[in-house]
Amino acid sequence: MLINEHIALSTPKVLLVPYSKYHVPTYHTWMQDEVLLPHKSSEPLSLEDEYAMQASWRNDADKLTFIICKPLGSCPNSVQQVLLPRDDKLERMLGDINLFLVEGDDSDSADAPEPSVVGEVEIMIARKDLQRTGYGRAALLAFLWYILSYRSEILQEYSSRVVQQGSNEAAWKYLRVKIDSSNARSIGLFESVGFEKMSEEPNYFGELELRWFMPEGGTEGRESIDWRNFEKPQILQYDAKEHSLG
Repeated sequence: MLINEHIALSTPKVLLVPYSKYHVPTYHTWMQDEVLLPHKSSEPLSLEDEYAMQASWRNDADKLTFIICKPLGSCPNSVQQVLLPRDDKLERMLGDINLFLVEGDDSDSADAPEPSVVGEVEIMIARKDLQRTGYGRAALLAFLWYILSYRSEILQEYSSRVVQQGSNEAAWKYLRVKIDSSNARSIGLFESVGFEKMSEEPNYFGELELRWFMPEGGTEGRESIDWRNFEKPQILQYDAKEHSLG
């Protein structure tokens, strides 16, 4: 998506930045790890293909992604409005978090008053030495805050570029995540912020599906997420060209 091309989200516990060309070599290295790949439902790509995938995540209206980084050395204040190149240097990268928008099952129904959309969430802390240290939950909460805060803008970009012309703006039904049933840590992470299992039995692929239902009637629904120890992110300006030079 283009909506987050020039912004970063900074909290005392984590920094989320747009996935840019600058990050691709490190991300490519992560994706060669045979342990990480199954959790991403992905196959190893060449570096050239990885750059093409990054461009897809940036430009496609159904994909939203941030790179997870270590937090800034001190909590930013009103003085700092622009993220500096050193703030997301490669050694500060931890993983990524993504949203993929897909049509709901009822979008083709003649009875549906409007097309529906479902948001699939995916998160990875690739740095094994920094797993189980709270970065995953901090990143997930910041990402959910962003989705809820910019829900209308995200849907507008999706609807204007993906939904068929003549249709109404898509109705966002819920967020979901599909996790290998053996990955108790990841399941616990999503349950801890309010996602619920749809079944105790895994699907054909050995996955459990958890959902968080988007509220109706225009309410933001923040009350149904566990925001304990969460501080609202500061939005900083981000220039990918500057960071590629930094």
